[in-house]
Amino acid sequence: MEHRARIGDRTTDQVYVYDEEIVLAVNIALATGRPLLVRGHPGTGKSSLAPNVARHLRRRFYRTTISSRTRARDLLWTVDEVARLSDASTGQAGPRPHYVVPGVLWWAFEPESARRRGVGSAASGPLPDPNEGVLKADQAVVLLDEIDKADPDVPNDLLEPLGSYCFRREDGPVVAASAAPLVVVTTNEERDLPKAFLRRCVVLVLRPPLPARLREIAHAHFPAESAGLFADILQFMGGSGDGGPAPGAAVTISTAEYLDTISAAVGTGIRPGDPLWAAVVEATTHKPPGLDQP
Repeated sequence: MEHRARIGDRTTDQVYVYDEEIVLAVNIALATGRPLLVRGHPGTGKSSLAPNVARHLRRRFYRTTISSRTRARDLLWTVDEVARLSDASTGQAGPRPHYVVPGVLWWAFEPESARRRGVGSAASGPLPDPNEGVLKADQAVVLLDEIDKADPDVPNDLLEPLGSYCFRREDGPVVAASAAPLVVVTTNEERDLPKAFLRRCVVLVLRPPLPARLREIAHAHFPAESAGLFADILQFMGGSGDGGPAPGAAVTISTAEYLDTISAAVGTGIRPGDPLWAAVVEATTHKPPGLDQP
């Protein structure tokens, strides 16, 4: 049988294994209308939670990955000055609002006004909705991924729009959500977040997985594969030689690394015990800081 390769992290949008702590945190965020801050090491499933929740709730879904250049206003709206300058050079420039580009929070709060750029008519043409979920759902899920990469001012500048789910542009009316979206914010803990921001969030910590949970996740992603394969791979990755992780102890590999190793085993046919197996694990789990390192 031909193996259908996974496409990086995209398969995790379709499959997610919940536990009681995750379900409780999501439900609390929904009940309180507060953002859900998901903390944990890379590869623990932080980014894949939001799109799967959107699928289960049948909501619209928007995502953006924060960078060091991201400003809080970028998540609300920006102005395409390049297009505006280009049109001005040809004598075709329109009013400034026609160059407004709605951010993910605007789309989540008011998709109809976002399509019109906040003006009464879509003279420059309606914008396509970047929603990845249910197109006409009344409510939305938003993923603000890796907020710890942003300047410390960004979380503070988001306190008002994420607290009231509305904002005002200086050249336009108030944009306000008719129903509170679920805003999921992730952090890899590379930078401390402001205390004021933390106080306004429901916090979920995704801890290093136990072996039993890793095997459960593996079965959800690879239902056609045997539990023996999952156990063999986990034992090899959990320790050296014949040693594996102690019962009930967390392992040092991430969920993403474990799934990548299983996918490599299924796709290549190389299994634990094969002379090439150590090279497979080296490729999927060991991430050296640089090629110049010994």
